[in-house]
Amino acid sequence: MSRFPVLAFLRVAALGLALGGTAAAAPAAAPAPAPCRAVQAEGEAYTVCTVDLRRERVRVFWLGADGLPYSSLSTLAEKQGSGLRFAMNAGMYDKGQAPVGLYIEDGRELKGVSTANGPGNFHLKPNGIFWVKGERAGVMETGRYLRAAPKPDFATQSGPMLVVDGHIHPKISADGPSQKIRNGVGVRDDGRTAVFAISERPVSFGAFARLFKDTLGCRNALFLDGSVSSLYAPSMSRSDLSRPLGPMVGAVAR
Repeated sequence: MSRFPVLAFLRVAALGLALGGTAAAAPAAAPAPAPCRAVQAEGEAYTVCTVDLRRERVRVFWLGADGLPYSSLSTLAEKQGSGLRFAMNAGMYDKGQAPVGLYIEDGRELKGVSTANGPGNFHLKPNGIFWVKGERAGVMETGRYLRAAPKPDFATQSGPMLVVDGHIHPKISADGPSQKIRNGVGVRDDGRTAVFAISERPVSFGAFARLFKDTLGCRNALFLDGSVSSLYAPSMSRSDLSRPLGPMVGAVAR
């Protein structure tokens, strides 16, 4: 064989290796799927937003850089920018838009745990705490949280618990007379997945609790609020209006 065909063969082989090396390069990571979707349960319509905490970060929001409450989902979205995947109200608050119970942001406790008795949903014991630490989240009855002392990065307290260790809150009737638009949060997959839901029309506490227990598979779930319940979900072109809000919760890219 002459040296010219050999040289041509070597050039083609080298080119093939170069192209093969390019083809074998690691593909770009696929974008995370849209977090929010429509769900039907017992004839009622809900929007459910699911977060894999290994891919995205869940955090709470209350005060902006000016020290004032964000107050609305639209203001929060404007300040946080395109990295905010979704957000909703995240627990009960007073007339000054301050959290009624525990509130922790970036590891700083801005409001302490409340174990007080009183009227209203917040004090319908057991109430509970939603917390996030690294790539895990939890929903715990307040007393259990105090005993466990998880030292979370983010936390918000509300009430009542909807589901406690796989059982619906003992004081929630199957279908009581109170009908409101409601939102809440649960966890599954050993705390690796946080599940948020909001009803599309007024529903009972019982129906909302069963959504988390039976449809969404959450052994523990917490009621966040009713009437003011609202959602920001850019993947659905949705930004609800409501009365001024206190704490909010949302998902952002890691």
